[in-house]
Amino acid sequence: MTDFDLSDFSSVDPKQFAQIVKSASDAQIKEVMASDLRKKVLDEVFARMPTLFRPDRAGATNAAIHWNITGGPDGSVDSYEVVIENGVCTLSPSPERDPKLSLTMGPVEFLKVVSGSGNPVMMFMTGKLKAKGDLGLAANIANLFDIPKA
Repeated sequence: MTDFDLSDFSSVDPKQFAQIVKSASDAQIKEVMASDLRKKVLDEVFARMPTLFRPDRAGATNAAIHWNITGGPDGSVDSYEVVIENGVCTLSPSPERDPKLSLTMGPVEFLKVVSGSGNPVMMFMTGKLKAKGDLGLAANIANLFDIPKA
C-alpha cells in the first residue's frame, strides 16, 4: 500500500502530486478527502490553477467555471469559482458569477482529474462527473491548464 500523505501538500510540486494521486488507491484518496486535510488540499489545488493556466491556449475564452466537490463532512459540497477572462485565470473561494460551466464530482474523481490520472470523458459518460452548461468548454478545459502527467 502506497503512503498517501498530503499533510504538507504546499511543498509538493505538481508532478510529485500527480505521482502521489496516481499511486494511491481510491480508498486512500477518499480517506484523506474525508479528513480535516480536505479543505487544505482543495484550497492548495485551486490556488495553483492560475499558475498552471495556459493563456496561449485560451484564445477568446471568457468564462466563470464552478467546481463543486461533493463528499464533504455531513454530505457537504465545497464550491470554487475559476474565472478565465482576457487571458488571465483568477480564483474566487466562493462562486459569485453566473457560470458558463458548472462541474460536479466526488473528491476521488476531482483529484484524479486535476492530477491528470483520470479520464474526465469516461467519468462524464459513467455519471461520476456532471457538467452543466458549455460542454465544449468542459471538453477543452484540460487544454487550458498545464496538467502534469504522472
